[in-house]
Amino acid sequence: MYVNPYKGKFIAFEGPDGSGQSTQVSFLAGYLEKHGIMVTTTKEPTEGVVGRKIRAILQKKETIDPYVLQVFFAKDREEHLREVIIPALDKGEVVISDRYYLSSIAFGSLDCEFDKLFALNDKFILPDATLSLDVSPSVCVERISKRGEKKELFEESEKLKQVYNAYKFLAKLKSGVYSIDGDMPIMEVHKNIAKIIQSLNWWPNKLANKNGKKCPA
Repeated sequence: MYVNPYKGKFIAFEGPDGSGQSTQVSFLAGYLEKHGIMVTTTKEPTEGVVGRKIRAILQKKETIDPYVLQVFFAKDREEHLREVIIPALDKGEVVISDRYYLSSIAFGSLDCEFDKLFALNDKFILPDATLSLDVSPSVCVERISKRGEKKELFEESEKLKQVYNAYKFLAKLKSGVYSIDGDMPIMEVHKNIAKIIQSLNWWPNKLANKNGKKCPA
């Protein structure tokens, strides 16, 4: 993988299903926009042809070999980068993605070897920061159950435990990954995320008040 060469910053949110990453994407985007920073939010799988195929598999409408599913994720990611992420970064915008390559590694590791999964994603751009929501499997299961929807492929309790452990491992293995306690109240999680982004000092003039202090989340 290669370091972001573009003007904009690339942030990815990660975590097991039910970890609340979609909510935190929205909160962080709103926080940055409030301070005059241009933001593009996006997610994976995308709504493209390959992304829709992936969604059908995740919803158990189709079955497929686990490694082939990961090949589909890589193809969808390649299109996502080409059509959404890189054009926005090139314009100097912040791109916040709800899931990126660590999702493929964490979820894919249930059935595939780490080396093969990393190889599939080797040609892609690295996020400038990956925010991994550390949420216990029991909390994830509870949140998913409250949706009242049919559980998807990776939303079973035992699989969530394995994915949780994979994320814990990856957070220690990869640089630029920030682990956040996602079991806390939603706004507390957001405040901790804002503190991490402030600490990176990407926009010192925008994320500071008139007294030079960090802007509150």
